[in-house]
Amino acid sequence: MAHGPSKGIGRWLFTTNHKDIGTMYLWFSFAMFLLGGFFAMVIRAELFQPGMQIIRPEFFNQMTTMHGLVMVFGAIMPAFVGLANWMIPLQIGAPDMALPRMNNLSFWILPFAFAILASTLFMEGGAPNFGWTFYAPLSTTYAPPSVNYFIFGVHIMGASSIMGSINIVATVLNMRAPGMTLMKMPLFVWTWLITAFLLIAVMPVLAGAVTMMLMDINFGTSFFDAAGGGDPVLFQHVFWFFGHPEVYIIILPAFGVISAIIPTFSRKPLFGYSSMVYATAAIAFLSFIVWAHHMFTVGMPLTGELYFMYATMLIAVPTGVKVFNWISTMFQGAMTFETPMLFSIAFVILFTIGGFTGLMLSIAPSDIQYHDTYFVVAHFHYVMVAGAVFSGTAAVYYWLPKWCGKMYNETMGKLQFWIAFIAFNITFFPQHFLGLAGMPRRYADYSLQFADWNMVSSIGAFVYGAAQLLFLYNVIHTIVAGKPVSEPKTWEGAEGLEWTVATPAPYHTFSTPPEVK
Repeated sequence: MAHGPSKGIGRWLFTTNHKDIGTMYLWFSFAMFLLGGFFAMVIRAELFQPGMQIIRPEFFNQMTTMHGLVMVFGAIMPAFVGLANWMIPLQIGAPDMALPRMNNLSFWILPFAFAILASTLFMEGGAPNFGWTFYAPLSTTYAPPSVNYFIFGVHIMGASSIMGSINIVATVLNMRAPGMTLMKMPLFVWTWLITAFLLIAVMPVLAGAVTMMLMDINFGTSFFDAAGGGDPVLFQHVFWFFGHPEVYIIILPAFGVISAIIPTFSRKPLFGYSSMVYATAAIAFLSFIVWAHHMFTVGMPLTGELYFMYATMLIAVPTGVKVFNWISTMFQGAMTFETPMLFSIAFVILFTIGGFTGLMLSIAPSDIQYHDTYFVVAHFHYVMVAGAVFSGTAAVYYWLPKWCGKMYNETMGKLQFWIAFIAFNITFFPQHFLGLAGMPRRYADYSLQFADWNMVSSIGAFVYGAAQLLFLYNVIHTIVAGKPVSEPKTWEGAEGLEWTVATPAPYHTFSTPPEVK
């Protein structure tokens, strides 16, 4: 017999319900988003003017490292895992995730991992100061003593990711409703199934990299130490063999979210469903064979540069297929512009800009000029913020009424969108100019010629941060005092099993699996 939720703190500590766990992931990721955002504000405050203003250069390096690590592993990834936990069982007609106790464990080890990471700020020698890519020998021979805690935190995060991914694969392959073949699954489920396989493949590689670091630091090995016969460039190969699939792990679930929202507000089915599935699989496959495009400046042979250049250009093809399909879905649709749709359209436009700058970086001779400049910073923020964060925000606005049975304030949602959209572009578009003019990244000071655009960028960053507080207020206000939504279907034109259940979604959704025609 299905019981409702237990009361008190025990409900959250011991829950095996996918909705509760999804909710905890989402709140945790937003807390990490605010923490990572605070680190970014410190960075932009220091860069507001040339010269050293408020912090020392070594603390600036700690901030850049912590900002990247917290945003990638603490904010973006758990946010999409939270969406997966909430939506995959609803979308495939399953009663819950396949491995509910492991689901609980995979969440609860995360706060400890990030508590360990954040605690390094208060340790002797300070937090990790070697950048979020933690290249050796900066992260081994010259690392602060807190590097061991950082390595332990990364191991725990990796274990959480692997457990969550195994759970998603087991759920999708074994628990679909009768009649739901693979080619009838919603694209969000498809993107997460492929993402989960990617995570299972590459997380052990990251674990290997940080374990080799641990051995070099504490046990006298020389994997990355040239003095002992090792090779620091080996670290880059191992890291980017994890790191490049990782950037697609971050963006593929975002593609799934956008592929759910655009058809809803265009009142049309998604254009080219099967091509979307194949494009997602092609992106996942190609993501494994392009890793050294991050390493054009290490002195690889010309044949290596040519191979990685052409392979990287090739990955733009399936991504372009997706953009074409989204635009074709909107074409001649009966479009309306609610908040989720605004974020989705902004995603398509800005992610495409990020894709074009990525193509520029794929050209080896150009990349040697752009490498480690603010052009690269601008590129990956257009992909990660306008890609992952905008789509995550769109997903919350889209599914929040289904989750809590209350409608958010549409005017406030649109206001937040326009502030975030404009401020984002004010923050990151000028960084293209800075990079092309030669400003290197990860420096606490800069030449006077870069002053104007840095000031513009910093002002945009603070306004963008304020927009996130507006988003937080809107979500809390909705949960506490939003207008109740009565009928099961929240959005006109929305398709899928999740829209057939009652609103708000009941604690136990499908006691008997629905039939999919």
